[in-house]
Formats: sequence, C-alpha cells, structure tokens
Amino acid sequence: MVSLVVSGLIVGIAAGWVLQRGRYCMNSAFRDVLFINDYTLFKAYILALLVTIVGANALESIGQIEELRRQAFAPIANIVGGYIFGLGIVLAGGCGSGVWYRVGEGMFAAWVAVLGFLIGILTTQSGLLAPVKNFLRSFMLWKTDEGIKLMNWEQLDAYEGFARQLTLNNLFGLEGNSKWILIAILIVVALPFLFRGGVPKPQKGYSWPVAGLLIGLVIVVAWYASEKWGGGARGVSYTGPTAELFRSFMLGKEPTWSAFLVIGTPIGAAISAIALKEFKLKAPGAAEQLRVFVGGLIMGVGAVIGGGCNVGHGLTGFSTLAMASIIATIFTILGNWTMVYFLFIKPMQDMD
Repeated sequence: MVSLVVSGLIVGIAAGWVLQRGRYCMNSAFRDVLFINDYTLFKAYILALLVTIVGANALESIGQIEELRRQAFAPIANIVGGYIFGLGIVLAGGCGSGVWYRVGEGMFAAWVAVLGFLIGILTTQSGLLAPVKNFLRSFMLWKTDEGIKLMNWEQLDAYEGFARQLTLNNLFGLEGNSKWILIAILIVVALPFLFRGGVPKPQKGYSWPVAGLLIGLVIVVAWYASEKWGGGARGVSYTGPTAELFRSFMLGKEPTWSAFLVIGTPIGAAISAIALKEFKLKAPGAAEQLRVFVGGLIMGVGAVIGGGCNVGHGLTGFSTLAMASIIATIFTILGNWTMVYFLFIKPMQDMD
C-alpha cells in the first residue's frame, strides 16, 4: 500500500509540475490551431504522443508491462463522447488534466470545473445517463480470426473464435513486434511538422520541446509504475481516477493508484507555480463560474461515454494504438474546434 501511495503521488506531482511549467493544456493546444493559427502547444502534444507511443510499446515489448490496457472500439460512443468532451473543454477553460493542474495555481474556477467534471462523470457512470452510455457503448468492433466483427458483450462471450481489441496496427495486419513498422512511419510523418518553424523562448517555464518530451516521459513512467505498484498498467488519465478519488473520500472505497496521481497533480502544479511566483488565489465572477461548471459537466458526460479524457485517450490510450482512443481523440479535436468557432470566432465575425 505504501508503494502504491508514494509512487502514485510522485508521478502525479511530476505531471502537475510539467503541465504547469509547460503551460500545457490540450484544450489550448487544439484551440490555438484554429483560433490564432498557433501550433506551439500542438507541437508539444505531438512530441509527447510520439514519446509515449515509443516508450509504452517498448515497455510492453521487453516484458516490463505484461500488456498495455487497450480499450475496446465502440465507434458510436467514441465519436459521440469524444465530440461532447471537446465541446466541454472549451467552456470549462481547460481539459481534464488542465483543470486539475490549474487547481494548483490557485484558480477557484478550476475547482468549479472539477466539481462539474465529477458530477458529469458520476451521472453518466451510474446515474441518470448510465442507460445512454451503456447503449452507445454496446456497439463494438472487434478484430477476430474471421475479420472485423460488430459484437456486444453478450455476443463476445458467446463467440468461440479469437477476438481482441481493434488497433491501428492490427487493422493493417501488423501483429506483435511488426507494429514497430507502423510506429516508425508515424514518427517519420510527424518529424517534418515538429521541425517546421523555430522554438519560441518562453518568458517562464518550459519551451514546447521540453514540455512535450517531459510529458511523454511522465506518462511512460506512469505506465511502468502503475503496472509495478498500482495493480495493473493504467498510465495517466483523469476521468475514472477523478471518480475513484471522490468515492474513496465520500464512500470509504479503497483508493487506487490513479486516485493518488490525481491528488499529486495540483500539488506538483502548486510547487511549480509558487517557485515561479505565479501562484495566486483567483475567484472569477458568477457568469464565468457558471460557464466553467457547465463545461466541466459536459466534459464528464463526454469522457464517460467516450471512454476517456484528453490524456486518457489522447496520450495514454493513443500510445496503445487502440482505434477507440484514436477516434475519440480526433472527435475531441473536432468538438473543440466547433465550440471555439461558435464561442469566439463567429462573434468576432459578426462584429465586423
């Protein structure tokens, strides 16, 4: 238990430190591409993703992780949930990891967003919206020895053949270590984008290459630490662990490794913010508090339907090459861009 607590907290503190120092929020990374044509944080995301893909799959290949946890591909749920989550992060002013690390910067609005996030998660996991989530997630595509088949859980239990989660590599017939061919192609395709343009020097904190590299390394360490001390490889995520954290406080459930990672994130961010003299208690007006609460609520609903948040799918899940995480991430970006257009771009166009 001591190893579980300590390792979870250490990884969470490291995540919070790097997120705060890198000004890294995937809401901002996606938003800035469309809103101000700025790819700085998006480059950090792509670099973090490449590091995570290589590191996680290397740990699996050398046997340090028995098997990466890959989500079953529920296309309707991944599309709908990812899109809803993308809408919510714009209203909340931060993604799942973003609102948690901003708690450590002293932002009261982040606490309000976390509250909405939690309510949305619980309502969709086991409350009023659970039937909707269960229905949408009942349609799943599986890779079988007979090809790709659409099956629900009951059909999967009755299926006598070999079925496994659909991934980008096995979609192309690249099984086992042959997945490294695909990983190499992804790296070659991404490198020209990363090398294009210079590296702006930030006034404080980390440049995008440092932030991207460190975020990727933290998630790789989280894969290893959660496997060794956390009861199973989970990497970094904030949807399920947020619910696990509050259930442990309110219902006396045994805390998980990932719950301690969530606790550590605002602690690490606070340490970094204090060191940079950026920690400040801030309370916004009522209108903004209502907006971020609604945004957090929408985030929670979307994350549970879609099976994960921006980090749970966009980095940790994507690193497994699971189609569920890839599709959910794509639609998170599209949802983000939709809300950015209607919340920021269209009002500016109407003023002209």
